[in-house]
Amino acid sequence: MRKLALHWQIAIAISLAVLAGLLSGADAELGGVKLVAVYTFIGTLFLNALKMLIVPLVSSSIISGMAGIGGSNLERLGGKTLLFYATSSLIAILIGLTVVNIIQPGGGDTQALAAGLSSDNAELNATLAKVEGRGAGDVVQVFERMIPTNIIAAAADGQMLGLIFFTLLYGFFLARSESAHAEVQLNFWQGLMDIMTSMTMWVMKFAPLGVFGLVAKTVATTGFDAFAPMLKFFIATVLALALHAFVAMPLILRYLGRVQPRKHYQAMAPALLTAFSTASSSATLPLTMECVQDKSGVSKRTSGFVLPLGATVNMDGTALYECVAAMFIAQVYGLELGFAQQFTIVMVALLTSIGVAGIPAASLVAISVILGTIGLPLEGIGLLLVTDRILDMMRTAVNVFSDSCAAVVIARSEGEQTLIALDPPRSQA
Repeated sequence: MRKLALHWQIAIAISLAVLAGLLSGADAELGGVKLVAVYTFIGTLFLNALKMLIVPLVSSSIISGMAGIGGSNLERLGGKTLLFYATSSLIAILIGLTVVNIIQPGGGDTQALAAGLSSDNAELNATLAKVEGRGAGDVVQVFERMIPTNIIAAAADGQMLGLIFFTLLYGFFLARSESAHAEVQLNFWQGLMDIMTSMTMWVMKFAPLGVFGLVAKTVATTGFDAFAPMLKFFIATVLALALHAFVAMPLILRYLGRVQPRKHYQAMAPALLTAFSTASSSATLPLTMECVQDKSGVSKRTSGFVLPLGATVNMDGTALYECVAAMFIAQVYGLELGFAQQFTIVMVALLTSIGVAGIPAASLVAISVILGTIGLPLEGIGLLLVTDRILDMMRTAVNVFSDSCAAVVIARSEGEQTLIALDPPRSQA
């Protein structure tokens, strides 16, 4: 019997997890042990295994990729990557702004929603504590995090931006080293990358089980009843994310990358389902790289440079969500925003999607920056807590898909054929 493809295994696991979570709820027990604790244990093991791979995989892939890129090629590849990421994030924000202005999820009778934002809410107080003291200065701090004082500590703390900056420099100078040991170094990093790729494939054999635990825990603890008061906002956000992922990005793939979008979706299915389940671009990075390289046919040289950088600084789904959320809160409070204020939201969302990505509760921190910029109280964040978890899962999948599209488009611009190109290889022409 033919084995099911990984993305089908994960899809089935998600379906079973939703059913299990709804049937068990938050208080169900088995043998005196809460089922939620079992779900949490399974999901945590899987997440830890993925996170275990991140530092060595990112380090080896970037250094190996950089070592194979010449000086002029590096400048060209870096310029293309940053331009793509800035453009795709801007497109995502504008889509979100358009949808939220048309649907007006915070319009109508919202007095009950606004009245529910009281300082007596324990969950709201905990959230506000996370973002207290945050401001536009957090955008500037991205440059401080870029150059860590201790690269080992940065890697241990998950400061990916600092790790990426260091490994970019390391690979750059390794490529230019005339030392007799340079080739030994290059072979070491390339060998490490091959081993880490094999380890990733092994860990992903347990993906359906890990995904089941993560999704079942989320459904069991939140259920679906909590979404009812925020249904209009939820629908508006999902619609905007869908327009970006299923309209804007496929058009970019087809007409800019000259590839077949449908085949790229198929190639990325395991990574997208994993991103949805884990709600972490970084944790999904090992699988993203595997899918882009093995199924879409992007070279390790290009993907090793573009994808780790994208997992850190490219947050299309997050930027879109920040814009929709800030506009929604403004509508709930009855604030009519003019063109200048909406333009401010667009620009701040673009910057904060990069600048605060390394901070815990990153999207909520970014939204607090936007609210402060347009003069709204931070208590508005309380409205977002109801749907934040499920929307976090969705926007993470969009983030990962955008990263993969960047790798494909940039690879094609560098002359790579890939496995999903519209034009067949010359040997088959």
